[in-house]
Order: sequence, then C-alpha cells, then structure tokens
Amino acid sequence: MERRFHFISGLPRSGSTLLSAILSQNPRFHAGMSGPLGGAFNTLLGDLSGRNEYSVFITDEQRKRMLKGLFDTYYGPEYDAQVVFDTNRAWCTRMHHLKELFPQSKVIACVRHVSWIIDSVEQLVRKNTFQPSSIFNYQPGGTVYSRAEGLANGDGMVGYAYNAVKEAFYGHDTANLMLLRYETLTSDPARAMAAVYDFIGEPAYTHDFDNISYHADEFDLRAGTPGLHTVRKKIAVRERTSVLPPDVFRRFENDAFWLDPTLNPRQVRVV
Repeated sequence: MERRFHFISGLPRSGSTLLSAILSQNPRFHAGMSGPLGGAFNTLLGDLSGRNEYSVFITDEQRKRMLKGLFDTYYGPEYDAQVVFDTNRAWCTRMHHLKELFPQSKVIACVRHVSWIIDSVEQLVRKNTFQPSSIFNYQPGGTVYSRAEGLANGDGMVGYAYNAVKEAFYGHDTANLMLLRYETLTSDPARAMAAVYDFIGEPAYTHDFDNISYHADEFDLRAGTPGLHTVRKKIAVRERTSVLPPDVFRRFENDAFWLDPTLNPRQVRVV
C-alpha cells in the first residue's frame, strides 16, 4: 500500500505537538514535532529556479518528482507507518504545491488566541530566565514589549505563522484545509480527534487522553527553551492568569479571525 502523507501546520504554541503525540498512539501513524522538510522543500524549490544557470534543463515534471522525492527519501524504510504527518509552519504557504504533489493529502492548521500564544512564549522565557532562547536569537536583553513585538512582526515566529494561516484560509485550496482550535483540543479532545479522523478519511481509533507521551528534551535544551515541546501526560484545560501586561494582551485579543463566520467565505472547516 502506498504511504499517505498529511501535514500539520498553523500557529506556534497552539497544540501541534500535542496533536502529533495523540496521533502517534495509532500504530498506523507517524507524527512528530516540526521537522526539517519544510526548510529543505523551500531550499530545493529555490535551487531549481531560474537562479540556477542549468534550470533550462529542468522541467516542471522533474521539479515535482524531485520535491516529492524529499518526502519519500526522508521517510525511508525506518518509518513503517502507513500514514505520515509532517509538521511545519511553512506548509500553510505551500497549499497548492502539496495539492499537486499529494492530491489526497490534508493540512491541519492548529490555531489559538494570539494573546495566549504570546503569553505562552513569555511564560517560557521567564521560566528559563538563565537560558536565552533561540526564539530571540539567544539575545538576553529586551522587555516583554520588545519580545511581543518581535514575535508578532511579519518575520517573527508568531507573525509569520499567522500570515501563513491567513494565506491558506483565504486561498484557493481550502478543500484540503482544516483549522483545529487549541481550545477544542484541550477541552474536548474526543470531539477534536473525531473531526481529524473524519477530515483525513481514516477509520476511528480509540486514543488514551490520560496517557499522552512525547519528549523532545534534547532539542528544547539546545534551543535554550526547556519545555518548549513538553506535553503533559493528561489532557486538561488549565486556567491561569496571563503574565502579559494588560495592554500587550489586549493588542492581540481580536485577532482570532477564524471565530467569525462572516470572515470565512470559503467555508473552511473550523473545529
């Protein structure tokens, strides 16, 4: 049976690692944290462009085969899963490419109130106060205001991903796109996963939401951000007070465009 590929994308700190940890309980599936294929895809796409003096010898069909080959090569025989979910925030900017390469593939974009994403990053920074984070290029200076600004700008970790989700949401390939809210995944994981399985067309699987397992401690430590990909064993909503100043929190509180049906002209599925 030919291996099937799906993609996890969306906003950071919005449940993509948690979703991958849940999916990985299914022995037919492989899913993990963000990996190198998104960057490799963009690099190869650029190297096959007109900036390569030999690009006159490369056809679009060859480009497609080479790009598709990245996935077949990376997920080699050591991965025995029938269904692979690759995670990268860049996939929301590659909806048409993915549709051409993998016509049956689906993209699940994880989303969350932006204020709480900024809050989550700031909480990590304060928790690891003696370890400057790769999120801010290991720079130890700045304030909560400059950090929020850096995250939210177009090249920032949050701003780039947010714009990528909007590009996919308002693009022409939305039939293969679903937005999964962090709030739904944590408060009603059974409903969230039922929607995921329905969306990707796979038979239902009974997941254990009280026994989730995922570890990326070595990666997180190297990034200067221990806990970046920590997934708690039991899924539950944990209420707390934001660590952000009120004006910073309010700046982003109306950015959840996916909650307004009038802003969803293509009827993208939002769970």
